[in-house]
Amino acid sequence: MPDRYVVISADCHAGATMETYRQYLDASFVDEYDDWRKGFQNPFADLVDTTSRGYLRNFDNAVRQEDLEGDGVVAEVIFPNTIPPFFAGMMLFNGPDPTSRRELEQRWAGLHTHNRWLADFCAELPGRRAGVAQVLLDDVERAVEEVRWIREQPGLFGGVLVPNPNADSRVAPLHAPDYEVLWAAIEESGLPMNVHGGPGGPNLGAYPATPMMMFLEFGWYAQRPLVRLIFSGVLERHPRLKLVFTETGNRWVPGALKELDTYYDMVATAPSGSVEATFGAFARENLKMRPSDYWARQCYLGASSMSRKDLPAAEKAGLDHVMWGGDYPHTEGTHPHTAESLRHTFSGVPHDEVQLLLGANAARVYEFDLDELSKIAARVGPLVSDVDRPLARDEMPEGALTMALRGTPS
Repeated sequence: MPDRYVVISADCHAGATMETYRQYLDASFVDEYDDWRKGFQNPFADLVDTTSRGYLRNFDNAVRQEDLEGDGVVAEVIFPNTIPPFFAGMMLFNGPDPTSRRELEQRWAGLHTHNRWLADFCAELPGRRAGVAQVLLDDVERAVEEVRWIREQPGLFGGVLVPNPNADSRVAPLHAPDYEVLWAAIEESGLPMNVHGGPGGPNLGAYPATPMMMFLEFGWYAQRPLVRLIFSGVLERHPRLKLVFTETGNRWVPGALKELDTYYDMVATAPSGSVEATFGAFARENLKMRPSDYWARQCYLGASSMSRKDLPAAEKAGLDHVMWGGDYPHTEGTHPHTAESLRHTFSGVPHDEVQLLLGANAARVYEFDLDELSKIAARVGPLVSDVDRPLARDEMPEGALTMALRGTPS
């Protein structure tokens, strides 16, 4: 075991300024974008002060690397952040349904603009930034074209971010056969298919209790794609498709797999003509394995800000299926207390297991060059001996917001 860990964050976020995006936007949309910007209201408090370090670290290479390397992180998987052109709502990965064909075209233009910028941003540090590019599901043919374009961009080896349609959306749900050509295109590309927590729920209204309802239900809706993609046979038909769930909660997998296996066994063994056999007819005829077997073959968890309490669930989900993420630059992420977070979570854990969770799994899933990253980690990676040292009560950072530091230290 080397004396330093190779740390790859499987959950980071980045985005450009609105003016930078304008430079990447297709020229035919620039005038409409300028008009749109005049009436746009920024919903994100951390993006209001465009001179702050918190804003700059979304795209400024020097600021970002000072933070990440200071945390011991040598590479990152990058999901979207900031405000792309024609941004449609609070969730970057979803929004309300478009009301016209032109509005859908605008959203595609804005999404492709972000993807183009992200490819260049990742090219600034080849092999260390795996950009996750977005597609929309409103136009499947266009989504397939985007996947093929993504595959040709060296920096976008983070793969494809697929939206989780909101519960009240007119867009077809993920188990619809409409997307078969898209799943085939992603599988053929060899890129991971990513689902990120956030979207999927219905519009809960502007009520005082709504934020709590969202907090309670975010994880549940974020986990629905696993059900949809297994029981519609997507993973059966596309065995080489790698499916990653990121920032969807860190403890749900064992319980979910147990429940899904129970339902599968129930319908698979039920007598013909029974209610179980009737409702489970598609699964009986099309699924050759139990849900937990599909998970073991091709699914992974991007475990954002892992805490000590998450470790038992990681073992049950499969230690080679879980990837640590720092959620940089979000306030709920581990920065600037990553060193303390790693000690709090991983002290006393076998070193080979820690390395799997901190970087080796992500290197395998996203195809980072672990040997090359090891050379950088030899300079900036956290010392194994430091991570192995339990965090004492009086070392707990004051005011830390990350969930990785929840619980009582030794």
